[in-house]
Amino acid sequence: MSVRVRVPAKVNVQLAVGGVRPDGFHDLANVFLAVGLYDEITVTPADELRVTCSGPYAAQVPLDCTNLAARAALTLARRRGLDPAVHIHIAKDIPVAGGMAGGSADGAGALLACDALWGTGASREELLEICAELGSDVPFSLVGGAALGTGRGERLTALEVGGTFHWVFATADRGLSTPAVFREFDRLNEGVRTPEPIASQDLLEALAKGDAGALAATVSNDLQPAALSLFPELADTLEAGRGAGALATLVSGSGPTTAFLARDAEAAEEVAAALRASGTCRSVRTAAGPVAGATVV
Repeated sequence: MSVRVRVPAKVNVQLAVGGVRPDGFHDLANVFLAVGLYDEITVTPADELRVTCSGPYAAQVPLDCTNLAARAALTLARRRGLDPAVHIHIAKDIPVAGGMAGGSADGAGALLACDALWGTGASREELLEICAELGSDVPFSLVGGAALGTGRGERLTALEVGGTFHWVFATADRGLSTPAVFREFDRLNEGVRTPEPIASQDLLEALAKGDAGALAATVSNDLQPAALSLFPELADTLEAGRGAGALATLVSGSGPTTAFLARDAEAAEEVAAALRASGTCRSVRTAAGPVAGATVV
């Protein structure tokens, strides 16, 4: 038998970054929204652990034990005293190194799939604990919907969302390393007192009301200046989306994918068409959120 799990991408509608902690991480106030771009993870019994990948971003995906999907299988197997002999296939549709938690999605998807395949009976709390071991964004990939992530982003509080938000995502012709973006953030803020990261109450209220205009006035990303410093061409993409009528424009997470909030589905298609014609990005996708997290299909 095999188990297939579908897991979504995310956009950060707020990413507030605090100072460096003693463990090298940053405290965050990270408002996640899961959106309808998906990877699908299929796990099948095999003679040994191996990872394969297909899709438009497959060439950029590591197939060794650095892959979060492989690490998820190894971690769960070690906890249960099992042989992690499975074939993990990733049907990749979330941009790689794009600030949309594609690798984290694969980790959460593989963990849920292995749990189902092996019948481990792990509790939701244990799965979330393993997710937090794997990476800061992995717990949200399991949960989905909308949530506030604190600590380094792994401690989640579910958020109320009163409607559907429509987004356009423009991918770039190369990736950005999340650690490199945080290092650039530290460089740009050297000698500056970094305030404690706090979620915007106005933003949380806009989400709860489902008000796209109010949300557009409150979205923010403290990593955006660092991403633009490392990848200045992203400013052209942001300007193209702004000129096409997007309500809000921002770098998604650590980038370099750029995100554009639209009034509705029709407006999203208009922004997408303008971005495709602008020549400032590699590809353009539309998606709406929130959507459910990792789900066995």
